[in-house]
Amino acid sequence: MSRLKTIGDVPSGVQIPAYDRDAHGTGIVHLGLGAFHKAHQAVYTDDALAAEGGDWRITGVSLRSADAVEELRPQNGLFTVIAAGADGTSARVIGSVAETLAHAHGDADRVRAALASPATRIVTVTVTEKGYGLDRATGGIDPAHPAITHDLEHPNAPVGVAGLLVQALATRRAADNKPFTILSCDNLPNNGELTRGLILDFAARFDLELRDWIAENVAFPSSMVDRITPAAAADLPVKVRSILGRDDHAAIETETFSQWVIEDHFPTGRPAWEAGGALFVDNVAPYELMKLRMLNGTHSMLAYAGFLSGHRYVRDVMQDPGLAALVRRHLASAAKTLPPLNGIDFDVYAADLIRRFENPSLGHETYQIAMDGTEKLPQRIFTPAIDALSAGQNMDAFAFATAAWMRYCNGYRDNGDDHALRDPREDEIANRIADLTEASAIAQALFDLPGFVPKALKFDAPFREQVTKILLEMLSTSTSNCITQEVLGIENNL
Repeated sequence: MSRLKTIGDVPSGVQIPAYDRDAHGTGIVHLGLGAFHKAHQAVYTDDALAAEGGDWRITGVSLRSADAVEELRPQNGLFTVIAAGADGTSARVIGSVAETLAHAHGDADRVRAALASPATRIVTVTVTEKGYGLDRATGGIDPAHPAITHDLEHPNAPVGVAGLLVQALATRRAADNKPFTILSCDNLPNNGELTRGLILDFAARFDLELRDWIAENVAFPSSMVDRITPAAAADLPVKVRSILGRDDHAAIETETFSQWVIEDHFPTGRPAWEAGGALFVDNVAPYELMKLRMLNGTHSMLAYAGFLSGHRYVRDVMQDPGLAALVRRHLASAAKTLPPLNGIDFDVYAADLIRRFENPSLGHETYQIAMDGTEKLPQRIFTPAIDALSAGQNMDAFAFATAAWMRYCNGYRDNGDDHALRDPREDEIANRIADLTEASAIAQALFDLPGFVPKALKFDAPFREQVTKILLEMLSTSTSNCITQEVLGIENNL
């Protein structure tokens, strides 16, 4: 079957870009070309171009794999977004991606040229937390991170986010060109300031004057992004063919919901992203906190408990009455740790999240959500737990989530099937709990994982005892049985 290559290939009834693609130049370089960017920032940019035009099309860069480029390049950057919800699906072809480059597969010079070009006014980033090379303890770079290590040794041939951006900014400064704005779109609290700290630290290793110039001239607005975008389902190619009448190797499926909250600080201009529903605010932090604690924290809890007890998808978790009750408990507990947010009703937000989790059309795998737990739990579970502890609030939800992660670290499910942790500290965790069988010993070893559990929780005896008790129940019976016991506890406390 022929492949999607032009707007003329799209049948009637499928939404297409409402602008002339060739009449709009590029103004954005995106690092981390993948499914989420295509489902989120590329869609908002498509809406912005349709509403107000401008030279804001995107040069998409894949830093490691060439897969996304090989999918998009033969299609001239066109791809289909299928939005699936309880009420059905809709399809839309996106035209905002102008060019795609595979940095590690022959396009490094072109990537550097795109970043140095005066036409580039914004660089957006989605590389996940581990892609930055951040050291959270210092707020700067992690010298042990592979990309950081390489770029410190080879600053003229960078491969990582920090090295590429600092080299590009140095080139622009030397040519007396304005710097671009750097917009992190990753699921990191205070992502603008974190990215700023990373870039300034890296630059200072080579040129203090460049570091000061970046500090004075480069904007790092924070943003909060939200759109559940699972890994592609096996039947997606068939679904796309039935809609388009041709193949689209770059198509993605996502939920109908989408949210983008952005700090409005773009000295060299920006697209009219508000046309797609983006919200521009002075302070992103309260929205970020709400999402991290309610959506992401609940996601982590249900992922570990659901995966261990045999549920492949989030939608399956929500069909389990016991787990659905724990989802509601976690949402309520997380909401209690949040300060009031003008215009937001946390109960309404929680109800919306439940509907999204229940979405029967979306195959979001619990195992996918469960990966990288040591990077996710500190902000999703531990920080709200500390706030709950300080306020004298109930800790059950956070203790259960922590114990479920510890049980997951054992590397096997309730049915005995083994699984990889898919965590950057997987080997360290395995070495710490190897040959341990007692829940108390396993909990002790994981509480003592360096730089992981904050001291306020690590040394709180009631919290440790509660986590250990739950872990013991999971290990001695099953996660499923422990879920039942937790629900009974909820009912007894009503």
